[in-house]
Amino acid sequence: MNDQSRIFDFLSYQLEKFPKEDMLAGKENGQWIKYSTSQVADITNKLSAGLLRLGLSGHDMTVENQDKIAVISRNRPEWLMLDMACQQVGVVLCPIYPTTNVNELEFIFKDASIKHVFISGQDILDKVNSIRNKIPSLINIYSFDELPTADYWKKICEPGVAGEQKVNDIKKTITALHCATIIYTSGTTGTPKGVMLSHRNLVSNVTNSKKSFPFEDRPHAKALSFLPLNHIFERMVSYIYISTGISIYYADSLDTIGENLKEVKPDLFTTVPRLLEKVYEKIMAKGAELTGIKRKLFDWAVALGEKYDNLKSGGVLYNMQLALANKLIFNKWREALGNNIGFIITGGAACQVRLIRIFTAAGIPIYEGYGPTENSPVITVNCQKKGGTKFGTVGPLIEGQELKLEADGEICVKGPSVMMGYYKNPGLTAETIINGWLHTGDIGVFEGDKFLKITDRKKELFKTSGGKYVAPSAIENKMKESPFIEQIMIVGANEKFVGALIVPSMPNLKEWMKAKAINFTTNEDAVNHPKVLDLYRELIESFNKFFNHVEQVKKFELLAHEWSIETGEMTPKLSMKRKVIMEKFKSAVDHIYA
Repeated sequence: MNDQSRIFDFLSYQLEKFPKEDMLAGKENGQWIKYSTSQVADITNKLSAGLLRLGLSGHDMTVENQDKIAVISRNRPEWLMLDMACQQVGVVLCPIYPTTNVNELEFIFKDASIKHVFISGQDILDKVNSIRNKIPSLINIYSFDELPTADYWKKICEPGVAGEQKVNDIKKTITALHCATIIYTSGTTGTPKGVMLSHRNLVSNVTNSKKSFPFEDRPHAKALSFLPLNHIFERMVSYIYISTGISIYYADSLDTIGENLKEVKPDLFTTVPRLLEKVYEKIMAKGAELTGIKRKLFDWAVALGEKYDNLKSGGVLYNMQLALANKLIFNKWREALGNNIGFIITGGAACQVRLIRIFTAAGIPIYEGYGPTENSPVITVNCQKKGGTKFGTVGPLIEGQELKLEADGEICVKGPSVMMGYYKNPGLTAETIINGWLHTGDIGVFEGDKFLKITDRKKELFKTSGGKYVAPSAIENKMKESPFIEQIMIVGANEKFVGALIVPSMPNLKEWMKAKAINFTTNEDAVNHPKVLDLYRELIESFNKFFNHVEQVKKFELLAHEWSIETGEMTPKLSMKRKVIMEKFKSAVDHIYA
């Protein structure tokens, strides 16, 4: 392998080793538009030259002196081209989620002194325009789409030998220690923090993840990308795809994933547990529509899948039954995912073990990994190697990382992918990185000395008024196994007992009400119906037996509408904003403890 110490070296590597006709592909006006490796390299070089012509620079070694530009766009080929173009001339790219609210947007623009922003869509343009006058550093807005009131991005793609020669000269001065990106993480509380990641941080994580998982060069494989590229996990994995020759096809949106899977027939994709849960819920809803022998076969196959264990054989009879279930039932699941999926990687939050068991039994292996943005991000991942995966854990440590657990179980990591620090926040950096060890704020244990299991977020643990600690996510994940629970948040800090806010799965609840001859009118009426409340009391009781007395849910409130990014209760990676939910549904929490 040639020297790959900077992010843009991956592009050169693909161009040299396995140039492709479809390095990147995105939908435009309903058609897949493919970009070859040479096209991507050419556009990237021209865009780099254009950034220089705008007066942007970044080959000074200090982060403060590197110019910053922002990108606020859905996933598309231009996103990665802009990323590479910035890296080649030392300009720091600050990706921002399209769903970021205007107050956070203003904070990020001011904190990073953003000079230019690249956007997609009129809605994002309007959002940026609404704060434009408050951002003294902002020079211009460029759009990936042709919009009447914004400059089209291709206008700055400077052609010509002189511009590209200048780019090549600057590329030689970019070192692995240059800051490549600042990613603002708002998480579930507080002001956004700018995580500074260098080329070394990201390249080391790519290289070590590739070796550990492992990822081989696969120049004929395709991946579907739909997790936001603002998410460091999807971006780092994109660099793995580029360096192994895997083509990247961008889904239109989260709503079109099913259709895009059938069109692209990808070999793999990455996801977060919430989206896997949605896929599983759709499959189970279709199964529920079956009748007679077909329904019996479906339920039999799912029950077999729930017993699957990759580390020990179920015996000859079980294996024969599973092979039959794969022929009769699970083959349709694989067809729905394009019939070509070799594996799925999930991260960002804990995944229900039951889902991993069932999908893996169905010939769709799911590998769960773990790591925060501050570590570029991967610390551990379940691996394809023999004995490299244990369900219910986030896998073994990847190469190049050291890990220790503090006395309270907090996971600390040391290695080349630990961030440079938080931008303009040395105090918080010093609290987070102590003697080279990144303190993640996550609590974990080792299973069998090798496999890391996340038990909770340090900040999410709470004490009841009796002084007992409760880890909410383990309870929430178990209870979400019920088809009647869409979302759940465990509450009870400084209270006498544990309670729960529950968002029912409305489609399943409606079906149940229909079967019980209960008239459905509105969501609000449904969640207050005495028989519905009785159903959820029985459900909660059936799950309480899995927990210690102090962890058992004593009272709950049903909420009529799903939490979402748009309504502010969920982060862009679909984690709950606990503080926001507590504030928004204070009256429901008060009712639990009234």
